[in-house]
Amino acid sequence: MMDFSTLCIHGNDDKYDRTGAVSVPIFQTATFTHPGVGQSTGYDYSRLQNPTREHLEKTLANLEQGIDAMAFSSGMAALALLMELFSPGDHIIASDDLYGGSHRLFHHISEKNGIDFDFVNTSDISQIEKGIKAGTKAVFVETPTNPMMQVTDIRAVSRLAKERGLLLIVDNTFLTPYYQKPLALGADIVLHSGTKFLGGHNDTLAGFLVVGDKDLSERLRFFYKTTGACLAPFDSWLLIRGIKTLPVRMERQQQSALQLARWLLTQKQVKAVHYVGLPSHPDYQLSQKQATGFGAMISFEVDKAETAERILSRVALIQYAESLGGVESLITYPMLQTHADVPKEEREAKGINERLLRLAVGLEAAEDLIADLQQAFSN
Repeated sequence: MMDFSTLCIHGNDDKYDRTGAVSVPIFQTATFTHPGVGQSTGYDYSRLQNPTREHLEKTLANLEQGIDAMAFSSGMAALALLMELFSPGDHIIASDDLYGGSHRLFHHISEKNGIDFDFVNTSDISQIEKGIKAGTKAVFVETPTNPMMQVTDIRAVSRLAKERGLLLIVDNTFLTPYYQKPLALGADIVLHSGTKFLGGHNDTLAGFLVVGDKDLSERLRFFYKTTGACLAPFDSWLLIRGIKTLPVRMERQQQSALQLARWLLTQKQVKAVHYVGLPSHPDYQLSQKQATGFGAMISFEVDKAETAERILSRVALIQYAESLGGVESLITYPMLQTHADVPKEEREAKGINERLLRLAVGLEAAEDLIADLQQAFSN
């Protein structure tokens, strides 16, 4: 088995190209010719499969130690298709600290279609166990959570899910397979917003589902070809290119994130810092057991709303924008951006208030990022 870094660069051993091109070709075609009646080159129509996208999918399946991966036009497209596994009356237990887009899809689309949800703190396995009922079909876990950085014990939830005959779905966007491999820890399906760390350059949208089971692969592939939210060839190429540098980006971004988190702890205007890589984080030891790193996402709470607004208006190097995982550092105001659709009472109960900011650390020098925050903090 090749090293993870080597897999990121070479992906898999597909040799469909005979030109000797070092970079995977972009097969920018909607359809493929047939050699004859009842014959196929293996490719028929790009909605079903395209050589560029296939290379990407096999690469990610290898990185996640799965048997199949499907690449979508966005992370939300991947999640929307995932919900096609379920029928009216089915029940899903999900993390209560969840990306706002997932929350919106579940509440406004999936519930409309008859799927029932209960949202619990999945880092407390007893809450999951109490939430299981006759119609429960799956547990949906985001770990670390967005934006409060809570960590769920994937192995423990997997044992419970298997005992009860439930699917375990894990959103692995924040840590990527470089730092965390949910399938190896017992998950059934892994979800990614490929827009983030996998793409790594804030230049395209993508989503992934990765599975380790043939039956799940066949079911999802049927929905995939039927609904058609597949990733285009050029965007697939951008993801292939991004993944090549995933390990070095993740290492550098994590190194800077830890430096920034420690600096934030020293600031009088900062009342709380949520970064899993701090030994003071309540899930620090659990993270060490199931992941090989802590990632580059930090949330922090300042003393008052005016401070948060001042920081957002003054940052210069760090950009005030949604998203994360790219080479550029981005700062977000969750209550107005990623979690704007979450009801205020629910949002504030989780700590997502007018004082909370989320920082996605990029590849700039940590010293420059600190300097930018320092001038933004100043009165």
